[in-house]
Amino acid sequence: MAVLAVLAGLAVLAAFAGLHWYVWRRLVRDTTAGPGLARRAGTVLFVVAPLLMFAALVAERAGAPFLLQRVLAWPGFLWLALALYLLLAVLVGELARPLLRRWAERTPSGDPAPEAPMSEAPVSEAPAPAESAPAPSRRLFVSRVVGGAAAAAAVGTVGYGTYGVLRGPRVKRVTVPLAKLPRAAHGFRIAVVSDIHLGPILGRGFTRRVVDTINATQPDLIAVVGDLVDGSVEDLGPAAAPLAGLRARHGAYFVTGNHEYFSGAEQWVDHVRELGLRPLRNARAELPWFDLAGVDDVAGEGEGKGPDFARALGDRDRSRASVLLAHQPVVIHDAVEHGVDLQLSGHTHGGQLWPGNLVADLANPTLAGLERYGDTQLYVTRGAGAWGPPVRVGAPSDITVVELASRQA
Repeated sequence: MAVLAVLAGLAVLAAFAGLHWYVWRRLVRDTTAGPGLARRAGTVLFVVAPLLMFAALVAERAGAPFLLQRVLAWPGFLWLALALYLLLAVLVGELARPLLRRWAERTPSGDPAPEAPMSEAPVSEAPAPAESAPAPSRRLFVSRVVGGAAAAAAVGTVGYGTYGVLRGPRVKRVTVPLAKLPRAAHGFRIAVVSDIHLGPILGRGFTRRVVDTINATQPDLIAVVGDLVDGSVEDLGPAAAPLAGLRARHGAYFVTGNHEYFSGAEQWVDHVRELGLRPLRNARAELPWFDLAGVDDVAGEGEGKGPDFARALGDRDRSRASVLLAHQPVVIHDAVEHGVDLQLSGHTHGGQLWPGNLVADLANPTLAGLERYGDTQLYVTRGAGAWGPPVRVGAPSDITVVELASRQA
C-alpha cells in the first residue's frame, strides 16, 4: 500500500508539473520572440509560484510558525486558484486559436513596390535608412492575443472571487415548514453560519464582519455548524474573539467540523464555550418548541469523538419537532433513521471554485440549498469563508436565516 501511495503521489506531481509546463508554454514561451527578460521573468513565476503553493499547504497542515504561514498563504493559495483559471482559459483559447490564425492569414500584408522601367537611366542609390524592427509573425501575434486574453480572464476571475470573500458573506433567507412545530414557534429564525475558516488569511476583521452580519438579522438562535478555524487556539484565539459579541434571544450553539480536528478540537470546544457559545457534542437542548441536537463531525472518529446519534437523539420524545446541527451533509441518512425533522449542515462550500462544484456534488448528498430525504429536510449552507484560496467562483458565501414555519399557523 505504501508503494502504491508513493506511485500515486508521483503521478499527481507529474500531472501537476505537466499542466504547469503546458500553461507556461502557451503564456510565456509562445508569446515571446526569444530568450529575454520577459521570458525569464515568466519562467521564474511558473517555477516559484507552485513552490510557494506547496509550501503554504505544508506549513498550514504541519502547524508551522503562524507568521510563516501568513507570509506563504497569500501568494501560495492565490496561485492555486490562479493556476486553475489560467489552465481553463488557455484550454478555451485553443478553440479560438485556429479561427484567429485563419483571420490573420487573410489580412493583407501590403502590396510590393512596382519595378522601375528598363529604359530609365540608372539613378544613384541613396544611403539606405536603418531597418526598423520586423513586425511579429502571425503565429506570434495570435499567441499574444490568445495568451493575453486568457491571462486577463483568469486574473479578473480570481480578483473578483477574492473580493467576494473578503467583503464578507451575504444574508440568504429560507423558510422551512415543519409539521410538528407548534403554532407558538411559527417564524422562529435560526441564523446558520458554517465554514468561516479563520486562519492565516481570514482573521479578526473577517470575524467581526460575520458577527455584525449575523446580529443585524436579529435571529432567535445562532447555529455555528463547524469549520470555524484552520489553526490552533494560540494562533487564532484573537481572531475568534469577536464571536463573543454574537447576540440571539435563545443563544448561540456550536458543533465541530472536520477542520477542528486538524486544529485541536478539544481546545477549540473549550474556547468557544468561553466566548459564550454552547457546544453540542452528541447532545441535545430541549427548547420550549422543539429539540435542538448536535453531533460531532465524522472526522472525529479517528479520535473516538465521532457522531453519536443514539446519545444525541435516542431517548427524545419524537412527537416534538427536532433540528439537528451536523457539519457534513453525509450523515443525513442517520438523521432520517432517528426521526430528525430538519438537519442544518455546511462543509461543501457549494464547490467554492467552479468547476469544483461538480466534484463536491458527487461527494455529498446535497451540495447547497434545501432538499428532502423521506420525512427529513436537509439544508446546506455554502459557508461564510473559504478554505485555501480566499476565492469563490460560482459559489457565493452566505449566512442563512432559516425561518421555521408551523403548519398549524
